[in-house]
Order: sequence, then structure tokens, then C-alpha cells
Amino acid sequence: MIRYHDFEHDGLTLRSTVHIPDGSPGTRWPVVVFVHGFTSNRFELPSFVGMSRLLADNGIASVRVDLSGHGESDGDFFDVTISGEIAEARSVVRSVRAFDVVDPDRVGLVGMSMGGVVAGIVAAEEPGIRALCLWSPAAVAPFEVGGGYLKGRSLAAEIAEKGYFDADGHRVSQALVDDIAGLDVYGRSAGYGGPVRIIHGDKDDITPVEYARRYLEYYAGNAELEVVAGADHAWGTVPHRARLHQSTLDFLTANGCCRSKPSARAQRPS
Repeated sequence: MIRYHDFEHDGLTLRSTVHIPDGSPGTRWPVVVFVHGFTSNRFELPSFVGMSRLLADNGIASVRVDLSGHGESDGDFFDVTISGEIAEARSVVRSVRAFDVVDPDRVGLVGMSMGGVVAGIVAAEEPGIRALCLWSPAAVAPFEVGGGYLKGRSLAAEIAEKGYFDADGHRVSQALVDDIAGLDVYGRSAGYGGPVRIIHGDKDDITPVEYARRYLEYYAGNAELEVVAGADHAWGTVPHRARLHQSTLDFLTANGCCRSKPSARAQRPS
């Protein structure tokens, strides 16, 4: 079953899609909240939709939300900051726990790219997250932006000329640049003590795998890194995407995000 739900945060409506497994009325399902990446939305390139369907087939609900300034949600991308996204994601998690179809003690997080950075911090700062899975987390961003560049272009020069930095048709503000540059990705993530799986491709030319590997130095032995040979940032082949989804499902079901050990249906094409 699919429902649509509007979250309210700081005067803005954040629009979402909720996937609920088939089952008896009154069932409270474990749930996964997805956090999309920079300039993306609740569909995401590695297919949040396909992952949500796979989860539902295995008895796990999910919520895919557009953060403000993205997708169908309110707000302008020019007003986006990562600190604001962290606050929005925490607000969504708290609201999801109150859903009548959700088991509030079985809430997992999945984040993609910059959404992985956000999800990692949310897990550390929002109590009670059962499990955390990061897809190609963009932990490189503060180092790249702090050095004054994004995608090889000078941030300061472009902002001085235009009043914004053009990121694939999105206006990046100086406030967002400053916010990313000052973000302590690893330090703020380290406080999460639950299970973490980081899945990263070794051909990722957006956020190199060594930045994912550095997470392991900050977690207290509760994190694992799965490096997938040949996979790029967007998990852009059928085998790589299937591997990403199956690994995520296996991790979540092994760490309490399931009601009982289900017999997984075949991976759907994404």
C-alpha cells in the first residue's frame, strides 16, 4: 500500500510517500526513513522507490520525503542549508514514530550521498535509531567546499559574479557554502552506537571511497564498510543496484528492522 503524507516543519510542508506492507489491520511495522542527496528528491538515482518496494515485500514500511527546496516540498533551494536538512530529518523521524502503522522502537535510516551525511548525524543526535545504512556518503563535501571549490569550480568567484553558485541548475547560497564548510561530519556522526553499514563503490568519482573509510576511525567498532568493485556514485548498473538493495535489506533485517525473519521475495527490477 502507498500513502502520501505531508509533514510540517518550520512553516514549510515536506511531502512524502509512505510504503506499507500488506498485512493485518492494526499491525505496527518496522520502518525505514530515507534521506535523499544534494539537489535530489525522494525518488533518488539508486532508486529509493525500488528499495521501498523490496522493503515492503519483506515486512518493512518506509517513508521517502522531499526535504525543503527539493522535489514537491515547499521552499527554495537557495534557502537550503545542511543544518536545516538535519533539523528537518529529525522532525520527520519524530513524526513517523507517531504513525499508527509504525513500531516506534524499530526505526532505521538510509541516506544517499549528502543524505548519507545528514542521516549519519541524525542517527547520532536523534535517540532510538535502530540501524543506519549509508549509501555513497558525501563526507568529502566539507573538505572540498572548505577548500573553496565544488566540482572543480571556484565557489567564491561564481558567487561574487552571480550572487549564487550554479549546481546543476540549483542556486547554491553563500549560507549553504559556509554551512557545509563548517560541518564536522565525522565528529557529529560518531556518537551513534547502533549498527552501521556503509556501502560505497570503488569507482565513485563524486565522493572517493577513502572518505567513507574514514568513518570507521570514528565509530566505536559498530560500523562496517562494504566496498563494491566497479560501482559508481549513482549505482548505475542493474547488478550494482541489485547488490546495493539486497545488502541494505540483509543489514536491516539482521539488525532488528523486521518483525520476524521473512523469506525475501526476488529482487524487483529498479
